Amino acid sequence: MTPMGDNHIPVGASTRRGPLRAGERVQLTDERGKPNTITLLAGEEFHTQHGVLRHDDIIGGPEGVVVENTHGFEYQVLRPLLSDYVLSMPRGATVIYPKDTGQIIHMADIFPGARVLEAGVGSGGLSIALLRAVGDYGKVFSYERRADFAEIAEANVTTFFGQRHPAFSITLGDVQDEAVQEHEPGSIDRVVLDMLAPWETIDTVATLLAPGGVWLNYVATATQLSRLHEAIRDDGRFTAAEASETMVRGWHLDGLAVRPQHRMVGHTGFLIMARRLALGQEGLELRRRIKTFKQEDMDIWTPDDDSQWHPEKHGQREPTTKRAKKAVRQSKAQAQRAVESLESVVEQENSPTDDEQQA
Repeated sequence: MTPMGDNHIPVGASTRRGPLRAGERVQLTDERGKPNTITLLAGEEFHTQHGVLRHDDIIGGPEGVVVENTHGFEYQVLRPLLSDYVLSMPRGATVIYPKDTGQIIHMADIFPGARVLEAGVGSGGLSIALLRAVGDYGKVFSYERRADFAEIAEANVTTFFGQRHPAFSITLGDVQDEAVQEHEPGSIDRVVLDMLAPWETIDTVATLLAPGGVWLNYVATATQLSRLHEAIRDDGRFTAAEASETMVRGWHLDGLAVRPQHRMVGHTGFLIMARRLALGQEGLELRRRIKTFKQEDMDIWTPDDDSQWHPEKHGQREPTTKRAKKAVRQSKAQAQRAVESLESVVEQENSPTDDEQQA
């Protein structure tokens, strides 16, 4: 039984299914593929140069329908996906693009029930994704220095979920001043920062983050990336620093005309992640091999004879059937052990104590 009962409906689930209701956001895509996101209101109308569409013609019906306005212009009606909502919602600060949000959730290993500290809330797009990942029983502690941004973010979060999310709290002020007063040392599982100078928070993060916890930063420039990495390396309380960026290129699909789109979402920001070491521990000094290029190396890359091309010499490794079968056995065994471990914990929690047995 869950803490809220077997019939508990997760926050936000009811807004993602069932008939369209007044007060919901919907996305209208016209015949040219142009999307328009509106809020359904009884008696209201959506006006364009192509005619008028009455909201009442949509309210109460299912999503995925095609409706006509007064001039016969057609629209496809769907609830906006999270990525659609984030890009169309009101915002004061530039949002973190969905391509980066997905990477953040994955790289930071945001899990259900996690206690996540977020700073630099902006318009709340990342907050929504974090809340979805931690669920109703986790916590997202958000910090924002600008009052207007905090208000926008709180409103956007409430709009998306249809109610105030029980896991969400937003504090106005500097994370360095506020967070250490509100949380016990080592009580935060994950820290996600979208700030101009995240290296200034290194003591705060080191104090609050639990051993093994993930610290993930979103920065816009290579100079920020370099400075933050040097600060993490010099501090000594973190390890396994990794940096990356993500680019997304769509494809044009029209019959046999299948090609990359002329425009793409290129650089938006860098992600740099590190993990907290246990108290008093220092990270390992990794041994690095400096490899120089020899002529035989160049011959492997650019062989004169095509028959000399060997993919395995370029790092390509195909898993053998034997290795794959071994991985299947290991993964199933690990899963079974995890299930048994959790079941034993639940049994211990539900078993009566000695005092209860005597009573």
